[in-house]
Amino acid sequence: MKLRKELNLSEVFCITTGAMLGSGLFVLPGLAHAQAGPAVFISYLLAGLLATIGMLSQAELASAIPKAGGTYFYVTRSMGPAVGTVYGLVTLIALALKSAFELVGMAVFTRMMVNVEIHLIAVSLCVIFIIINIIGAKGAGRTQVVLVFSILAILLFYVIRGFPNVNVRHFQPFAPEGLKAVFSTAGFVFLSYGGLLKIASLAEEVEDPGRVIPLGMILSLFAVVAIYMMVIFVTIGVLDGVELNSSLTPISAGAAVFMSSWGKIVLSIAAILAFTSAANAGIMGASRYPLALSRDDLLPGFFGKVNARFKTPHIAILITGSLMIAALFLELSVIIKAASSVFILTYIFSCLAMIILRESRLQNYQPRFRAPFYPWIQIIGIVGFGFLLFEIGQEALLVSAILIAAGFLVYWFYGRIRTEREHALLHLIERITAKELTTRSLETELKEIIRERDDIIKDRFDSLIEGSIVLDIEKAMPLEAFFKLVADAMAENLRIAPDIFLKLLLDREKNSSTVISPDLAIPHLVIEGESAFDILLARCRGGVAFSELAPSVHTVFVLVGTSEERNFHLRSLAAIAQIVQGPDFEEKWMSAKSKEDLRDIILLGKRRR
Repeated sequence: MKLRKELNLSEVFCITTGAMLGSGLFVLPGLAHAQAGPAVFISYLLAGLLATIGMLSQAELASAIPKAGGTYFYVTRSMGPAVGTVYGLVTLIALALKSAFELVGMAVFTRMMVNVEIHLIAVSLCVIFIIINIIGAKGAGRTQVVLVFSILAILLFYVIRGFPNVNVRHFQPFAPEGLKAVFSTAGFVFLSYGGLLKIASLAEEVEDPGRVIPLGMILSLFAVVAIYMMVIFVTIGVLDGVELNSSLTPISAGAAVFMSSWGKIVLSIAAILAFTSAANAGIMGASRYPLALSRDDLLPGFFGKVNARFKTPHIAILITGSLMIAALFLELSVIIKAASSVFILTYIFSCLAMIILRESRLQNYQPRFRAPFYPWIQIIGIVGFGFLLFEIGQEALLVSAILIAAGFLVYWFYGRIRTEREHALLHLIERITAKELTTRSLETELKEIIRERDDIIKDRFDSLIEGSIVLDIEKAMPLEAFFKLVADAMAENLRIAPDIFLKLLLDREKNSSTVISPDLAIPHLVIEGESAFDILLARCRGGVAFSELAPSVHTVFVLVGTSEERNFHLRSLAAIAQIVQGPDFEEKWMSAKSKEDLRDIILLGKRRR
């Protein structure tokens, strides 16, 4: 059962932004300041710059393959089910850990107002979010919009009121622990940008995902980096360093300095809203990973069940919520470091997946958004993320290694014996070695994803193209020899003798040339009979000699039908005219690997329907 497409740009922006405006802003600055000193806002900036690199790769992948499971889906289709299983399960746990961290933070702030045990508050809040997400993504998305814009308004108010109270002496010494501490702290706070992953996992539920997801991610990351810089700068400037180092509520403590107790209350409310938003987005995003793994037979089928009433993956949501509740009882530093290290790995995988998909030259990998400066951005990202990963520390690497090993065991004992899936890495190896290693299963899957992404509704023209005859000719040919091949191929379907058909084609060309451009010809004619219409596609790498003015035509579409099909005949001509005017049509046509690839170029071509 399909998920319902109902998230728009504002909801995508708010889900992504809300997922990043939680613990990374309202809890971590104090802990991070204790490690790097006032230079901590540089650590946040460095983490944000690296997140931007990862985001560009994520945005391209999401615009090309908007499926539930987000990066898991890209990794599986680029590197295979073994890597995909490990990655999907590890990311599920990382998102659950981060969301548990948000719940702990929310409970800390809530306890300032209500004297109830922290874990009881956190578990109760988790149950509420589970219910909201089961009811529907739209309701959860609307909740995000209200929460995020309320949080942004309060934070901007905090910056405007606090900036005149900044004491520059609080920035001295700027980096007391040295440059190494600034970089290691960037890895520590990278968790703050983990929310970017969550919207990619919801891509299947986004309206016009090819445009909305990249735009929403870009706007969100820029907004969050700007907010982080301003809020943390003001907080360092108004709070004494000793107090900031020991505070788990640094923004609220900063507000108390220049807005007294009412300011602390307002910012505490903003913190609770931010944690609410991040935890809600966490369940939304993380729950789509077991759904996607189940669809690929890498986890049992019940993980992929979609609620008949609400059209949400209720089992996956319940399991994700259970993981979050279990994570609530782990040590806080372990949660932070483990989640950050896995998010860094995720961005490395995103960069690798994008490189593999591009270099495999898959024809139906057609992103609506293309990351700029390829492949330098991805190479810089892999090196930078790798550096951050090793700067976090051995404890985080050990936890990551344990999670990876556990994920591989799940694949080995469950997924390996149930599924085989073609992936882009095989296409890349095939391209390098010139050995035949693949079928068209991945190309076909990508074609169906594009149809779903672009809301392409199959019509009669598509049906004809799917069943059409395709001639793929290597050598150069004179016109009559080419038309003889066409006549022999099409005559039976059109119920006409091949020799008569050949004569009609030759006479039609003598009366009026059907050459549209030096590289394209569209021979079309009306024949006697009833209820007959057919299309033939042809590529001739050596060229067909239509005339002295067109001695080497590589692309030919032959349209033949009876008189009562005249209207459809004209519509088919118009469809082909629109398709061949698309960007890079000639390059795609000549580089297509097979007859099915040639068909796909027409089936996925841009035209009015």
